[in-house]
Amino acid sequence: MRRERWGRLDAVVSGTGDGPVVVLMHGFGAPAEDLVSLADHVDAPAGTRWVFPAAPLELGLPFGEARAWWMIDTARFVRDIESGRGATWTHEVPPGLAECRERVTALLGEVRARLGERVVLGGFSQGAMLACDVALRTTEPLAGLVLLSATIVAEDEWRPRFRARRGLRVFQSHGRDDGLLPYAVAERLRMLWEDGGADVEFVGFGGGHELPPVVLDGLGRWLGE
Repeated sequence: MRRERWGRLDAVVSGTGDGPVVVLMHGFGAPAEDLVSLADHVDAPAGTRWVFPAAPLELGLPFGEARAWWMIDTARFVRDIESGRGATWTHEVPPGLAECRERVTALLGEVRARLGERVVLGGFSQGAMLACDVALRTTEPLAGLVLLSATIVAEDEWRPRFRARRGLRVFQSHGRDDGLLPYAVAERLRMLWEDGGADVEFVGFGGGHELPPVVLDGLGRWLGE
């Protein structure tokens, strides 16, 4: 495991060989290395390399080592769901999303140049939202897309772009009891990908905003395929 600068982002890189490269981005409020242990818990193909970028925003005290790709009012998410208003944020374009997309696109360019062309992009929660946005708004060559507990943002801008990724292999997971990002919105995101012609494997599980063994097992199997 090594810590390096890739484009305008710090990242942890692990693994050696000539297999695929998996770029996974952590969620809002998580430390930079939150997902690094997945490299040891996902049964990926031999020779897989892993790149775990750190989000650029440091939240600071009282959040400790927490970071974010852009600021989110998580309390609002919960209020909207509990009040019955539903997911009102799905049509909003988060401030800072465009800059993060540019940073990740630059990172992917370096990944291809240094580690090879077979790149799978993904993330958890906010990191998955960003991965989805990069896939839809760029022409980056992707071997696959991993959306772990994702939701929809910028829907009006995303919706016409799914068909441009026809044939893309997508692995998506979501907890049926997720109290932060509703399962119903995740299902709607799955349908948007499927209607656009993507090859989607969807793992719904009995749980919340998390990554249980059934998801890690499914992800390893999917990467192997």
